[in-house]
Amino acid sequence: MNAAEQSSSFGPGLRFHRRAMLKMMMAIPAAGLMPRTSFAVRAARSLAQVVPAAEEALLNRGLSVLSAHERNTVAVLSDWIIPADEESCGATDAGVPEFIEDWLDFQRGGLLTGVREGLAWLDAECRRLHGNVFVDCMADEQQQMLDRIAWPAAASSTDSQGIAFFSCFRDLVLSGFYTSEQGIRYLPYIGNEPQPEWKGCPEPVLVQLRLHPAPSS
Repeated sequence: MNAAEQSSSFGPGLRFHRRAMLKMMMAIPAAGLMPRTSFAVRAARSLAQVVPAAEEALLNRGLSVLSAHERNTVAVLSDWIIPADEESCGATDAGVPEFIEDWLDFQRGGLLTGVREGLAWLDAECRRLHGNVFVDCMADEQQQMLDRIAWPAAASSTDSQGIAFFSCFRDLVLSGFYTSEQGIRYLPYIGNEPQPEWKGCPEPVLVQLRLHPAPSS
């Protein structure tokens, strides 16, 4: 079982994977189209029927909105943005590429087109400069390419397409990682856990948010 399949456990024997949740959202009818009681009944039935079937189908099928090469590029890019370190796993081990492709599948439209065009732009620039697509470049060549588009304030206007793509893609990676089991544990997020008392927001966080002055040295 890979990291994506292990994410989000809610009780013994029942796992709501993010992929199943996306499909479930599409299967439940809109609340405004029927009386509230009827919606609640039909939603409950949809949950009972859709989640097991969707989860089984999604785990057994191959993802299709991206090509194999695009999927590989997404994985490499994701690990550049959130690499593994001594504190947490990297983006790929947290199931971020699968999250991104499922989100693209769910949204389609301009987001999917923009990401695919951005991946193509990245490959074209790498071919022009290094003679290889991004995933086949050396690590220092990949970093050189990403340094061009990761810092908009210092980037050239000629790289505007790459800058827009990378900004969007970085948001997708962060969303995928911090909604995974590993990302939530890394935060650490303690929501939905009983606390004996509420001590308020920690002082270092308030200082970082500029809500409290920094302590004088």
